[in-house]
Amino acid sequence: MPSFAPTRRHEDLGRDFFDPVAPADFPMTRLRHRDLRWAERLGLGQFTEAEWLSHFGRLDPLPGAFPQPLALKYHGHQFRSYNPELGDGRGFLLAQCIDPVDGRLLDFGTKGSGKTPFSRGGDGRLTLKGGVREVLATEMLEALGVYTSKSFSLVETGEQLYRGDEPSPTRSSVLVRLSHSHIRIGSFQRQAYLDNHAALANLVDYCIANYYPGLAGADDRAAALLEAVVAEVARLGAQWIAAGFVHGVLNTDNINITGESFDYGPWRFVPTYDPDFTAAYFDETGLYSFGRQPDTLAWNLTRLAECLVPLSSIERLEPALNTIWPQFRAQLPAQMLRRLGLKPRSADEDNALVSALFGFLGPSRAPYEQFFFDWRGGALSAGRAASSPSADFYASEAFRPVADAMEAYAPIDGVNLDHPYFARAQPRTMLIDEVEAIWAPIAERDDWSQFESTLSEIAEMRDAYGITV
Repeated sequence: MPSFAPTRRHEDLGRDFFDPVAPADFPMTRLRHRDLRWAERLGLGQFTEAEWLSHFGRLDPLPGAFPQPLALKYHGHQFRSYNPELGDGRGFLLAQCIDPVDGRLLDFGTKGSGKTPFSRGGDGRLTLKGGVREVLATEMLEALGVYTSKSFSLVETGEQLYRGDEPSPTRSSVLVRLSHSHIRIGSFQRQAYLDNHAALANLVDYCIANYYPGLAGADDRAAALLEAVVAEVARLGAQWIAAGFVHGVLNTDNINITGESFDYGPWRFVPTYDPDFTAAYFDETGLYSFGRQPDTLAWNLTRLAECLVPLSSIERLEPALNTIWPQFRAQLPAQMLRRLGLKPRSADEDNALVSALFGFLGPSRAPYEQFFFDWRGGALSAGRAASSPSADFYASEAFRPVADAMEAYAPIDGVNLDHPYFARAQPRTMLIDEVEAIWAPIAERDDWSQFESTLSEIAEMRDAYGITV
């Protein structure tokens, strides 16, 4: 088993970027979920339950980690209105470590860990339902091939919380998230707002050193970083579309510079292809709807580019920013083909297939995830698709352009259709009614069996699609 390799690199940024804080004193810590795959990978798999609860429930420092957690400072646009009063209001950076497998920097970030200087009158807590929903989101997204944070630990904390969008009082929890960065577009926005150009330059250097070391020799480090971030965020946007996922709250403080999806509030998966489908009940104009997510990411990246002007120039940053649409147009067919388990062909053919696919899925209202499940391997799955609950959709004349386009495509080598998961009639999905059905027995009688069986199903799905840690 590898040894845990802690580091404290975020301290190198200095107090412009964080405030040391203390975690809440919870009346109870009861383990509800832990990611043993990642624990073993990082050298923490040997922890007893008591040790786990000490570090990820009571949030005692890990060996070699920060002596106090760091509440990160940032600003951001929330529904396109600038807010200079943000920051980690109910979470903090608990620890960092080096992944012994790939040498990358990893963050342990919390959610629901108590008040900080940035809580703005909030209680700094997370509902248990919110924690369960985040576990389900990250597990499902990972299985679908989306680059996402991991829900490393979920601990129930024994408090009664009052929330306007849940029956109250409701149970509390603390989540520990594992991700490759908590540096957000909003981290740059804060320093730009304060005209702290030295801190901006320091942040650029930190990001290159820790996340994009290949850019170390770039003539214009700010422009090079922007172009790299644009590519990663474009890939993420394409992955969300391919997965049928709606994040729900794409504020600039929710977009990190490694292009890793994180911080799940009112998320949803689309039941059918609908660009106007929204996740948040308060998103009354559909600003963050399913189909507007790529535009929103481009808008957010423009805000990042604006922050970097003092370190570069508009003439250099604009071409880097303008790579967003070429990157997205290349990534969308790549991600759709990945989901279908098909080898890419030419750009024209790949784009034609994607156009035919959306041209069918939209008007037909065929179930979104069922389609990708049924047609894994393209024409190789024609027999499977013929016995699908969606078979009538595929028998229609409207499906003919998709079927004709797929005929030319060969399956990838790891298409894995002999996996037991693909013998099912229907895929594992995570629509809102299913999420509520998983939560109901927990709320009513503390029955976690459906939650655990769902995670087992998702693990089978992850294995079928060849997703490894």
